Amino acid sequence: MPSVLSDTALIFGRYARQTLRSKMQMLFGVLMPLLYLLFFGPLLTGMPLASEGSSWQVLVPGLLLQLVLFGASFCGFSIILEKQYGVLSRMRATPVSRLALLLGRVLRDAALLTLQSVLLVLAALVMGLRAPLGGILIGFAFVAATAVALSSLSYALAMKVATPQEFGPVVNAATMPTMLLSGLMLPMALAPGWLDALSHAMPLRYLVDGVRAAYVGDYTGAPVLYGALVAAGLAAPAAAVCARAFRKAAA
Repeated sequence: MPSVLSDTALIFGRYARQTLRSKMQMLFGVLMPLLYLLFFGPLLTGMPLASEGSSWQVLVPGLLLQLVLFGASFCGFSIILEKQYGVLSRMRATPVSRLALLLGRVLRDAALLTLQSVLLVLAALVMGLRAPLGGILIGFAFVAATAVALSSLSYALAMKVATPQEFGPVVNAATMPTMLLSGLMLPMALAPGWLDALSHAMPLRYLVDGVRAAYVGDYTGAPVLYGALVAAGLAAPAAAVCARAFRKAAA
C-alpha cells in the first residue's frame, strides 16, 4: 500500500505539472459554463424556478455538474494519444503500480475540475449568487466525487477503443441525454410528468438536486443524502471498472 500511495503521488505530480504548464487547458474547460452563467443566468433572474432559493441557487449547481460531466467524460482522449505514441507502453514497463497509473490521472482530473468549479462559483458570487459556505463546499465535494467516477469510466472506454474517432461519438451519445434529462439547466420539477419520471433514471439528477438543496442550506434533507449515496455509489464501481481495464490491457 505505501508503494501504491507513493506511485500515485508521483503520477499525480507528473500530470499536475503538465496541466499547470497549460493555462489554456485550465481555463478553457470552465469557458462553456461561464458563458451560460453570463448570458443565460440573467434571463432567469427573479423567475420562480424552485420553491426555495433564488434562480442563481438553481442555475449554478447545474453548471457545476455540467462542468464535470463534459470535463471528465472527455478525459479519455489523452490516454488514446498516449497509447498511439507509445507513452503508456513505456510507463507500463516501469516498476510503477498499475493502479497508480490510473489513480494519479483520476486525482489530477478531480483536482482540476474542482479548481475550475471554484473559479465558476467566484464568478457567480460576483453576479449575484448567495449561498451558505457549507453548501458551496458540499457542491465542491460532489464535483470531485463525480469527476472520479466519470473520468474513470472515460479512461476505461479509452482503453477499449483505438482512435479518437471511435471515442468521441460514444461519449457524445452518453453525455447529451444525460445533460438534458438530469435537469442541469432547469429543475426537472418544471417538466411534464413523464419527462420528470424518466429523469429519475439518471444518476446525475440526484447529484444536482443534492447540490441545489445544499445551496439553500438544507444539509440534512433527503436530496443531499441521496446525492451523497449516488456519488459514492458511482465513484467506487467506476474506479474498479477502470482498474480492471488497465490490468487487462497490460496482460
